[in-house]
Amino acid sequence: MKYYIFLVLAVLFWSGNFITGRYISTSIEPMQLSFYRWFFVLVLLLPYIFINYKDLILGFKKDSLLLVVFGAFGIAGFNTFLYYGLQTTSATNALLINSSTPIFIILISSIIFRIAITKIQILGVLLSTLGVLYLILKGNINHILELNFTPGDLWILLAALDWAIYSVLLKFKPKDLSSFSFLTITSFIGVMILYIAFILQGYSLEFSFLSNKEVLYSLIYIVIFPSILSFYFWNMATIEIGANKAGQSAHLMPIFGAILAYIFLDEVLEFYHIVGIVLIAIGIYLTMFFKRVN
Repeated sequence: MKYYIFLVLAVLFWSGNFITGRYISTSIEPMQLSFYRWFFVLVLLLPYIFINYKDLILGFKKDSLLLVVFGAFGIAGFNTFLYYGLQTTSATNALLINSSTPIFIILISSIIFRIAITKIQILGVLLSTLGVLYLILKGNINHILELNFTPGDLWILLAALDWAIYSVLLKFKPKDLSSFSFLTITSFIGVMILYIAFILQGYSLEFSFLSNKEVLYSLIYIVIFPSILSFYFWNMATIEIGANKAGQSAHLMPIFGAILAYIFLDEVLEFYHIVGIVLIAIGIYLTMFFKRVN
């Protein structure tokens, strides 16, 4: 049960990442946000690195190529694509497109591992996706005409595909590496990759943007919660219960978005919220739990 709680917490924190990423999108460039996010994660991990550097180096030498792939997809790729997308698309569009992640995960799993897609899985994915659509369209199909798609939507789609590949490949995570050591090594690799892209795009290492309190406070949240905690929780849970089931938790993001807006922004919970939440809950139950109780 604890792994399902980890999944819920990971997705809850990531829901906030979509909001904060969009909120400060005009104050900091996507590449800067992605690089400094993981740069400061690495700073916080320094005590762990100093204490365990011999084991970390040994772990990297054993599976260097595989760990580089994880660092490229999970740390460098996904977040950068997401932040580029949030520059020109709405949070609504981003959540809608991100709901394709569970579908990508199931398809990629079936290709790589020859895992059969059951009828229950298909039904669960369809119901939870329908719930996401119902939430975003506010229960009115006519609202689909009001959705304006931009080049940023392609970045979000690429981010969803990237994350699906990363989640499926977690099955190959080196077994002799603890979840925290795995996070530390992949974060270091991701920062190195991001730094190369950062320099090639003409940026230099400076911290004047931190004088903007909105950026500073948002970055503190992003570094601690969607980065360290979410990745740690997601990695552990996905390895334990499998990418197909874990991926369905991505459909919780619109629910958390509605609840957080109700709590912090005084937005009203409408009837369509309830309908969407129920559809998503049934879909997730069928995909993640149904086979376990039958």
